[in-house]
Amino acid sequence: MTGDVAVNRAYWDERAEWFAARARVLWSATEPVWGNWNLPQSQLPVLPDDLRGLDTIELGCGTAYISAWLARAGARPVGIDNSARQLATAAAMQEEFGLPFPLVHGDAQEVPYPDASFDLVISEYGASVWCDPYRWVPEAARLLRPGGRLVFLRSSTLLMLCLPEGTPTDVTLTESGTDVTDGGAGRMLRRDLFGMHRTTRVGADGVEYHLPHGEWIRLLSGSGFVLDDLVEVRAPDGAVTDFDYVTADWARRWPSEEVWFAHLPE
Repeated sequence: MTGDVAVNRAYWDERAEWFAARARVLWSATEPVWGNWNLPQSQLPVLPDDLRGLDTIELGCGTAYISAWLARAGARPVGIDNSARQLATAAAMQEEFGLPFPLVHGDAQEVPYPDASFDLVISEYGASVWCDPYRWVPEAARLLRPGGRLVFLRSSTLLMLCLPEGTPTDVTLTESGTDVTDGGAGRMLRRDLFGMHRTTRVGADGVEYHLPHGEWIRLLSGSGFVLDDLVEVRAPDGAVTDFDYVTADWARRWPSEEVWFAHLPE
């Protein structure tokens, strides 16, 4: 297990209790809700219309609520996550809701499944943020069958540029003139775009990975994918979130999240 994988395993084990408190609400949702702003699938269509009979894998599944939505829609999901404590919550939810599917404790950069095992690879703030894209994107391509689809939701590159180096993930935002203080997303660029890749955070926080859009496009293309769409997410009116490193006002003006859609050729 590499150093960053071990660091992130400890980080997500440590945060498992907080996410466990949210798991039942997400497992109970009448339709999928996405990202920090809980946008419903009807407003932000992340999942394909027809999932019946598809073999799917969620890279960095956490408490596995997305895989649960996939199972209810007729897919055959697998969830893999680096954190045993997150998967313990997922297993408890499976028992409570009577919805079993495989849960794998492991690294989404090295998935223990054969080539061409899946029709859909999906990640929402899992591997898409917490794994090295130069490892997990080629791994996603390996796992997919010809014609298979990749969908991932992540923090926007612009948001990361507007967060100062070493920002904790949980901060209190204070409006101060034209910018935001105390470590939240402000209205100025605070990081370099060129060379963006591995992003560390203070204290016991984990290691994130972020790329410029051009690097994402070259990586996807070089891994065999055809890029279908990039949706820059806008927070809706009256949006609220459990995360306080970006305000709804900021996310109404600039995208705090983005969803990427790609596929392998037949």
